[in-house]
Amino acid sequence: MADTSETPKQDSGGLFSTVPIEMTVSVGKARPLIRDLLALGENAVLALDTRVDDPVELFVGDRLVARGELEELEGEEAGQLAVRITEIVEAGKPLL
Repeated sequence: MADTSETPKQDSGGLFSTVPIEMTVSVGKARPLIRDLLALGENAVLALDTRVDDPVELFVGDRLVARGELEELEGEEAGQLAVRITEIVEAGKPLL
């Protein structure tokens, strides 16, 4: 039997299986005061509530579907940002 641990699962989604969806990757949030936001200019740095090595969250619409780690691709796609999925969030499971 073949090892399928790295193979994406095939779904029999029929007609909809080839429809692309947009996913959003959230790396963190910032909560500046409005006066600080208005004072931002070119080259300003806005601190986020996360660290570089913290997991990122993947959303479809407003639904959290997975978590992962940011990576940089290599080879011909060097410099391209990517996400390695580390956790799939179960439907209906609380976020905390």
